[in-house]
This record gives sequence, structure tokens and C-alpha cells, in this order.
Amino acid sequence: MFKSLSISDKKIAIILHVIAWIIVVIIPLYLNSAFGSGNLQRLYQFYVHTFSAAAIFYIGYLWLVPRFFLQDKKITYFLILTGIILLTYFLTSYINDTLLFDAVHDAKFKEAFKQLNEGEVSQPPFKVFGFFNHILASILISGFAIGLGVMEKLKQNEKKQKELEKEKLNSELAFLKNQISPHFFFNTLNNIYSLIGIDGPTAQDSVLKLSKLMRYLLYESEHGETMMSHEIDFMKNYVDLMKLRQNSKVELQVDFPKDFTDFSIPPLLFIPFIENAFKHGVSYREHSFITIQMKIENEQISFVSQNSIGRSSQAGDMQHSGIGLENVRKRLNLLFPGKHELTIESNETIFRVGLSIKKTIPKV
Repeated sequence: MFKSLSISDKKIAIILHVIAWIIVVIIPLYLNSAFGSGNLQRLYQFYVHTFSAAAIFYIGYLWLVPRFFLQDKKITYFLILTGIILLTYFLTSYINDTLLFDAVHDAKFKEAFKQLNEGEVSQPPFKVFGFFNHILASILISGFAIGLGVMEKLKQNEKKQKELEKEKLNSELAFLKNQISPHFFFNTLNNIYSLIGIDGPTAQDSVLKLSKLMRYLLYESEHGETMMSHEIDFMKNYVDLMKLRQNSKVELQVDFPKDFTDFSIPPLLFIPFIENAFKHGVSYREHSFITIQMKIENEQISFVSQNSIGRSSQAGDMQHSGIGLENVRKRLNLLFPGKHELTIESNETIFRVGLSIKKTIPKV
């Protein structure tokens, strides 16, 4: 069952077991030497019962529980356990009654028992008492082994669940990258191409921003964590490149924080909202607007994206947008459970997204 633990946890568990057994072996030996009569028979019998209980525990903990009980083979588990309990009882009885039998001490005990019962000689029911005592102790020990096995199984399932959630996050992050990349890069390259003959410096600057954008998507966001300053630079570059496609009918207001203590954050948290705003908030026939604002105060990040809804974005496009935002909602629930608030509001003309994240920000 140790295989369900990590390497460090396994070592700690082994050390704790060794310490426990050192205590179990040494303390009775010390007490017998310091306060006992020097008779080692009782001490040896104690060790026999103790090691018998240990055999029941470890056989159950390391083999029976993971192999049968946790695999829904409980009848087989109880049958094998019953056999082991009976076997250990007869084995300990044989050792104590044969190999560790002390005739002198037994005669003295019978004489004392005879005097206690006013001369009547009768065999005390120690065998029956010992049998039921062994059964009861074995049941308690087996229950303890089951408890440990179930706890470790739950821990293993929790670890697997976290790994699945991590894989899901990685796949969703890859989906976000793929969602941003193809269409955006194609249009941006066309815009830069048209700028080369008109405004060379702007075209050069746009190529540089596009390369930074690609570098961020390909490398910096691969590790699941990035710096907030890098995330903001990414969003700024994205917005600047999107401006190349806009005309005078689009009113754009962008406000990102400039002075703050940098900290790490999962990448591409806010870009889906910005991408959605540009996708559905821009109209080339009528006045439209996009407002993007972010604040970082104390340990809270506040982000607001608001855009007009064009007539062409009423039906199918908005439905697709809802699916994308729902994926973002799921990702936020996995990353910041109970530590974020996402509100999405819309009417016939305005679409608004608000996101606040409470997080302990590590100092850099």
C-alpha cells in the first residue's frame, strides 16, 4: 500500500513504524528489568502476542485491504482474514503452552487459585477468555488497518483528481493559445504588410510587438505561471496590434496599472475577454466602443471589459462567444475556487465582463 504514497511520505511512514516498534520492544523490557521479578516468561509471552497482532495488522494493511477490501472483494477479504486470525491464535497458543510453558509457575498459580476457591480444584476458563480476547483484539486491529487503507486510497484519489484538473487546465490553456493564434496572426500580418509602404516605423514596431506576442504564447506561458507585468505587456501588445484594424468609428479606452508589486499568476486569464470585446464590439458601419480597465490594489485584481454589441453580433457569433467564456469560467473555478468573482452582463447594446480575483500575492 506504500506505493500510493510519494517517496518522502513513504520514508516518513517507515521511520514512524520503526520508532513505534522500538518503543514497543524496549519499554516492556525496561519495565521488566526495573520493576519485575526477573521472570522473562511473561515478557516473552507478551512479545508473542504483540508480534501476532503485528502480523494481522501488516498482512491486512499491506496486502488484504488494498488487494481485496478496496477492490470490492470483501467476502474474500473476510474469509482470508478469518483464517489468518484463527491461524495466529493457534500458533500463539502453541508457542505459549509448549515452548514457553513454565511448569513451576503453573503449579504455583494452580495452588493459589485452589486456596482462593477454598480448596476446590477447577480449571479456570483462561482458554475461552484468551480466545475471545484474541478475536476482539484482531477485529480492532483489522479495523485500524482498513481505516488507514481507506485514508490512503482517498489521498491517492485526491492526488489523481488534482492531476486530472491540472491536465484539464493545460488543455484549456492550449485551446486558448490556438484560439488566439491563427485568425489574429493572419489578419495582423496582412495589416503590417499594408503598412510597410505607408508607414515604415509603425510597421517595424508592429512586427516587434507581434514577435513578443508569439514568444509569450510559445514560451513564457508554457509553465503554468507567469509574472503579472508580462501578462500586462502581452495584453498591451495585443491591443496595439488590434488597433491597426480599427477606424475612427471605434472608440477605444484602455487602462492598465503601471506601478505595482509584481507577482506570479496563471497566464492568459484576461485575454479571452479582450479578444471577445474586439470580436463582437467593433462595427465598421456605426459608432462602437471598447473599454478595458484593470486595477491591482492590495491583494485583489479587478478587471472590467465593456463593449458595444454590433448588429452583426446578435445571433451565432454571440452564441460562440458564450461557449468560450464558459470555458474561461471553468478554468477560473479550478484555479481560484472561492477566491474570484466573475460577472457577465449584457443587454441589447452593451456587453460587460467583470472579474475580481483575491489572491495572496508573493513578493518578488
